[in-house]
Amino acid sequence: MQQVSSLPAPRRVLAGRQWLGLTIAGAGGLVLLARLWGFVQTNPVIASALLGGSAAALATALGTLPALFSQRLSDRVQDTLFGFGAGVMLAASAFSLVIPGLAAAREAGALGGGAWAAGGVVGAAILLGAFALLALDRLLPHEHFIKGREGAAARKLRRTWLFVIAIALHNLPEGLAIGVGYAGNDGLRANALAMGIAIQDVPEGLVVAAALLTAGYRRAFAVGLGIASGLVEPIGAVLGAAIISNAAALLPWGLGFAAGAMLFVISHEIIPESHRKGHEAFATAGLMLGFVLMMVLDTALG
Repeated sequence: MQQVSSLPAPRRVLAGRQWLGLTIAGAGGLVLLARLWGFVQTNPVIASALLGGSAAALATALGTLPALFSQRLSDRVQDTLFGFGAGVMLAASAFSLVIPGLAAAREAGALGGGAWAAGGVVGAAILLGAFALLALDRLLPHEHFIKGREGAAARKLRRTWLFVIAIALHNLPEGLAIGVGYAGNDGLRANALAMGIAIQDVPEGLVVAAALLTAGYRRAFAVGLGIASGLVEPIGAVLGAAIISNAAALLPWGLGFAAGAMLFVISHEIIPESHRKGHEAFATAGLMLGFVLMMVLDTALG
């Protein structure tokens, strides 16, 4: 006797389209990574950036897996994890990007050299990175888990793709930071940066999958989309490393730009999301723990 799906026909069609879109996006990302591998083998810095970005993507994937078995995270736990991720990114921006960027600007004699000139270059780069993310945030349609839809023509796209774009906007600065970190730091400091981002990607992956479940997506699809979202990071890492390693003069600009992009995500996305449900104390505690953990990693390994 033929088994009939319990889902209504329109929902089966919608689920099929969601899986098709996710499969195409995932396959495209894997093909692009495979092509990048042939390119990066000739450059050890870019190869290291790809491995660091891939480790972050793997951490995101691992973080999504518990969502296959649990119903959902409590709002308090989600906000704490959001805060933890913000703390790691905040410390990474300061210790692994801004401080090395200032040192690189002084060594390169940017704008005539000196502390003021170095601060001006890195400060301008931070503002440029934040402005770039602000422009993407305004131009690209996307949907936040709590704030709702933003960007141009957001109402015209299906919710799935709005979430995909939002996750990509969140993960791209992390990938860029990893790539620029390998191009501009010694191996140990760059490894500390990649490790810190990977650590915060584990709870981030869980939060993303849980939020998609709360938004009404099926369990397997939410986990699959969370895993696919991590593919943005190795692509961004290779892009950042390729640009900076082939233009040494851009190093302080690249480090500052990556820091500005991450600071924008922290202030514009993560902290507001973590404070909207009345758990500010838990979110702040998570931020402090994440900041200290990343600081210790950068100090011990860098």
